[in-house]
Amino acid sequence: MNRSTGWALRIGTQWGHSASPAAGTAPLFSFQFASGFFTTMRPYLFFVSGITGLLGVALAPALPVTQTAVLAFVFFLTYGFGQALTDCFQTDTDAISSPYRPLVRGEIRRRDVLVISLGALLLSGWILVAFHTANLALAVLEIVGLLTYTWMKRRWWGGPPHNAWIVAVLVVMGFMAAHGAAAAAVVFDARVGWAMAATFFGYASFVVSGYHKDVEADRQTGYLTLPVRFGRRVSARTNDVLVAASIICTAVLIGIAPSFGHLAGLPALGLFLAGSLIFVTAERRLHRSCSDQDAHRAIAPIVHAYLLTMAAGTAAHRPAWTLFLISFYLLFVMALRARPMRAQI
Repeated sequence: MNRSTGWALRIGTQWGHSASPAAGTAPLFSFQFASGFFTTMRPYLFFVSGITGLLGVALAPALPVTQTAVLAFVFFLTYGFGQALTDCFQTDTDAISSPYRPLVRGEIRRRDVLVISLGALLLSGWILVAFHTANLALAVLEIVGLLTYTWMKRRWWGGPPHNAWIVAVLVVMGFMAAHGAAAAAVVFDARVGWAMAATFFGYASFVVSGYHKDVEADRQTGYLTLPVRFGRRVSARTNDVLVAASIICTAVLIGIAPSFGHLAGLPALGLFLAGSLIFVTAERRLHRSCSDQDAHRAIAPIVHAYLLTMAAGTAAHRPAWTLFLISFYLLFVMALRARPMRAQI
């Protein structure tokens, strides 16, 4: 992208308004739009919401395979629709840091992306409500959270916790949906709290580290994120605390699982140790990172670590899912390698 093009995109995308649609803007019902929308969804991150929802399902009574598969599919796609929705309000900074994105390039219309992503989120919420009516309030809360995320991201204290609670609520939605499917009385216990805490801190660490790849773009467009406001070193130290908290919460979650101390719990322990080691590696890289361009070397391992530790908590409560969880992780590895821009995650 040359200088004049970048300037035009920046002028046209302040406060979330996309640049003027190019002559080749894809019609809503076209293969070109579907392709651009799919790229906007970040398919390599579908696994984040997928594993988070499954963790909640694993804490509830066992379900038939078909019902579990339906819930897994809904949670798997949720991240993508939420990402597309929030992207509609962040094209100003994305125009600088991620000029490849179809929404920024005007290849798909902001209005169309809003309609499809909101509609898909409402449909996903309706499916979860069909499993348990208590998910209605949670689904509304999730959508409101996504719509207000960009405002929170502009404040250094707001973005990470706001984004993290949105993801952590997926644990409860999975837990409630599974209880509804099993026609079982809902009984909250410590496991749900520890699972939400592990998710909250683990995902918050991904958010904070992710801001390190967009420091220059965020600074130019008024997003006062943690590394923009206090610098990369303070941000990395803050992330150390988040990672440590996630590891501790996950360890407790595994420790109170029925499989702990038995042979069936060994795979969960292995996944946990692998994830924890990768978390530590990621943090070392984040402290060494000094530019937007090399930040991805720390961010990518954090996503790996999040998936492995959440898979560990899931496997601890559903040892029979271990092979599926390992396959799920390997699919993520392949999907991440296929992302369109290496420095963006």
